[in-house]
Amino acid sequence: MSILQKIFREHYEEIEYTLHPRPIVMENVEKMINCGDPAYGGAMYGCPHCGELKFVPFRCHSKFCPTCGNKYCIDRSTKISFKLVDCTHRHLVFTIDEDLRPFFLDDRSRLNCLFQAVRSVILRMFHEMNKSRNFVPGFICVLHTFGRPLEWNPHIHCLLTEGGFSDDGFWRVVKHFSYTYLRKAFQTALLNELEKCIGPSFKKTKAAIYKKDKNGFYVYAKPNLCDTDTVVKYISRYLGRPVIASSRIDSYDGENVTFHYNKHEDNSYVEKTVPVMDFISLLIQHIPEKYFKMTRYYGLYARHRKSDESLRRAVPKSKHRILLDFNKWRQLFLLSFGYDPLQCPKCNRQMEFLELYHNHKPVSLHELYERAMAKYRCRSSGKCA
Repeated sequence: MSILQKIFREHYEEIEYTLHPRPIVMENVEKMINCGDPAYGGAMYGCPHCGELKFVPFRCHSKFCPTCGNKYCIDRSTKISFKLVDCTHRHLVFTIDEDLRPFFLDDRSRLNCLFQAVRSVILRMFHEMNKSRNFVPGFICVLHTFGRPLEWNPHIHCLLTEGGFSDDGFWRVVKHFSYTYLRKAFQTALLNELEKCIGPSFKKTKAAIYKKDKNGFYVYAKPNLCDTDTVVKYISRYLGRPVIASSRIDSYDGENVTFHYNKHEDNSYVEKTVPVMDFISLLIQHIPEKYFKMTRYYGLYARHRKSDESLRRAVPKSKHRILLDFNKWRQLFLLSFGYDPLQCPKCNRQMEFLELYHNHKPVSLHELYERAMAKYRCRSSGKCA
């Protein structure tokens, strides 16, 4: 059992009756708590040479689960790399004023405004370069709703091609981005989107934000020293797992949780101890609504741009299936821990799949072994139909 499973299992009822979470929160918490529990089913494997059995329980596939979420992130980053145009990309981060954060927490549908604002700013920036040829870049936007201290801090990470493709088939390299334009244009676009969404009552807040942030919202858009694969892994690693890795949780005594992080500003080490219910509240606020898309593709990477698929050969299509096969649980075990989970521990032969056991009703692990042994003996003797 992971430390997060232990924390949430011990306080499950308290979460439901004191925090009054959204339905999607309890759904993901329940999945995470029961992840890997043999009573909920799994697959039985057996060695055809020595008769050794191994039961592999089902996983929950919740993005809130440390184990399943990590697998989801690996798959997501791999699939993003398949879409990339073979060119230099730049990593951008669009942040907002902290006074706007509660608006997105109160109504999570407003998070769509962040995507719409970033999309309009980038497409307009490239359109202004040459209106007649209509240069279109490719960019992928990923929503993060947290900072390192786990507070609510929605912002957009963007992976953008340093260039655009024109209607007449010409590729233009773009190395210089106007930071002033990005900051002010993003501020204007976002505030206008929020005013459309919220209504006239937002005008007072809008005026106060303009007065406070005269230079616009902070947008990081400097040339990146790291390669594209590193940036893809960075922006996608929190898409499908808890916002804190288990390795960052230092201790839990039943009442308080101690965790650590490094400050973004100076990378200094910070250790923080909070009551367990406050810690749980910090984590569950970042669980997205069901079917909400945390990753969105625009420009050359949009689904309707089928004509530009010939550009997307940073990773050849012939290698897609090979790379995805490396992400299967068996291969991940082998790469991470150095052993094959389906290799017989007694005779080192390959174990074979025997049967699936579904969670129609709870069943003990001992009973599963007895049923598998009976089927295995029957199969070995050749008396089964």
